[in-house]
Amino acid sequence: MRLRRKPWIDEAIKDYSDFLHLESCESYKGKWRTLFKDPDAPLWVELGTGKGNFISQMAQIHKDVNFIGIEIQVGVLYYAGKKCAAAEVDNVQLLRFDVARLEDIFAPGEVDRFFINFCDPWPKKRHAKRRLTYRGFLDRYARLLREGGQIYFKSDNAGLFDFTLEEFRECGWPLSEVTYDLHNSSILNEAMTEYEAKFSAKGQPIFHCVATRPKEVIAHVKTQIDRQDPAPED
Repeated sequence: MRLRRKPWIDEAIKDYSDFLHLESCESYKGKWRTLFKDPDAPLWVELGTGKGNFISQMAQIHKDVNFIGIEIQVGVLYYAGKKCAAAEVDNVQLLRFDVARLEDIFAPGEVDRFFINFCDPWPKKRHAKRRLTYRGFLDRYARLLREGGQIYFKSDNAGLFDFTLEEFRECGWPLSEVTYDLHNSSILNEAMTEYEAKFSAKGQPIFHCVATRPKEVIAHVKTQIDRQDPAPED
């Protein structure tokens, strides 16, 4: 869901310009670690960072990790910047960017871990290629992850979760920590998104898994996902 644009945010978001990037993200490809205090630390990337609840908490917990949060909506990214500033974390960079173009801003093997939290399920079959866990996206993540790198995935949508597990298996990603009820499992859940906190409080089970990058990675080619036209909106 796209939020109604608030004109005052265009000016207010500049308060976080020291760690929030609205443009020219491509210029840092292969160089993101140079923006952090410890360039040798692992790089963990959240795809669709929302209002920043998850990434700001994780950055506080893991001060020895460098975090990047990616969000396409400026009106949402502003709140993520505000939340990270309030948390006084210095190991976060926030980007306004389209996740579908990740290979324009990250070099092969540059990322240690991806987080995909509560992405749009795109429930209609004809929109499957838009799901962030569709195999075309998985191939991209595999190229950008270092050997042994992982994807941490959470969702409240059972259909998307089953689809995701099948895509991981078909693409050769070893799975671990698979659960259909994360909050009632023994699996460590260090931080929640705003959405997760809201709906789990209402009794909605949270689905979770960890997938490890396959040893054989598909070389970059112009796939259908690269050249597809936007799916029609209903």
